[in-house]
Amino acid sequence: MIKGGSILLLVLAATSMGADASEQRPRAREAGVVIGTLPTGMHNAITDVAGVGVGHATLVEGTRLHTGVTAILPHAGNLYRQRVPAAVVVGNGYGKLAGITQVQELGELETPILLTGTLSTWKVADATVDWLLRQPGMEQVRSINPLVGETNDGYLSDIRARPLTRALVEKALTTPSYGEVEEGAVGAGAGTVAFGWKGGIGTSSRHLSDTEGGYTVGVLVQSNYGGELTIAGVPVWKVLPDPAVHARSLAVPPPSTGDGSIVMVVATDAPLDAAQLQRVAQRALLGLARTGSVMSNGSGDYVIAFSTAKENRRDPDVSLQPARSLAGEAMSPLFQATVEATEEAIVNSLFRARTVKGHRGTAAALPLAPVLEAIRQATLAEPDDASR
Repeated sequence: MIKGGSILLLVLAATSMGADASEQRPRAREAGVVIGTLPTGMHNAITDVAGVGVGHATLVEGTRLHTGVTAILPHAGNLYRQRVPAAVVVGNGYGKLAGITQVQELGELETPILLTGTLSTWKVADATVDWLLRQPGMEQVRSINPLVGETNDGYLSDIRARPLTRALVEKALTTPSYGEVEEGAVGAGAGTVAFGWKGGIGTSSRHLSDTEGGYTVGVLVQSNYGGELTIAGVPVWKVLPDPAVHARSLAVPPPSTGDGSIVMVVATDAPLDAAQLQRVAQRALLGLARTGSVMSNGSGDYVIAFSTAKENRRDPDVSLQPARSLAGEAMSPLFQATVEATEEAIVNSLFRARTVKGHRGTAAALPLAPVLEAIRQATLAEPDDASR
């Protein structure tokens, strides 16, 4: 659905000149593209779930390095001492999600969630443990389970260099934003490619009405996968140039349009236990499917979901802490919120990403003019509500 004709005209004018470093890259809603029917939170970001923070550290060195790390903090306290309910769902398991088994077994998070490039997974995990063990109150801790997700940024970055340092990881952990979240080619999204175009970090949120509980669901994604790009139900891949042909027109090597991966992080303030969070996480895969993914053979598609509800936080030194949870029917609005926010987060990751010239070639920014025109035409073709 397209809304805001004047905004659309401005975007079409800007994008008709092609993508470059000076181009203004809007979010989907800024371009008039509205996904779903539920309202967003204030920032339309995962940080609309109160207490959730997102930190980025980006490493760019000429064309050789385009990589980084993104940290998602469920709350600002000591997560090891105030653990939150959590679940992980595997759509397709071609990936290196460190720490998955303990989360699946215990149903809780005891560290922030870190995202990075594939071969930096273990360096980021080690740096996270090092930082956490130095925090006050952690002097006697002898076991810790960092949860680190990844996608492969080896086309735009020299992935074999494994260049991320402890300082960069700590920057992401210690400088989170609790409001607006930077998107596109930033942090763990610096070197990613999606649908053959520049991918990256994207986020979105949905807020339920008071009658539906008044809860908020926020999603953040690291997009780096393939398929037939579909936005708001419109198969925009049909009007887009082939990314490889487009790359050759720029006299650069074509990007890979292969399997890739995506990590989706879902946060909510609804009081959910691990089993309910697993059900919520499964719905993020529906949002992924709406964008044209088939979760192909070599794609690592993971969803990490957690609840920030204070009454469900657990102190590891206290054994009896029953979790409060919602009744079954109250889950359906949360499912819808998750699907919509996931789809929009992915679209935002593409809309906000700029062209990047990298280690093995260039990933062009998604051409917005044909995308927006296709969505506009599809909207015009829809029957008016009065005629339905």
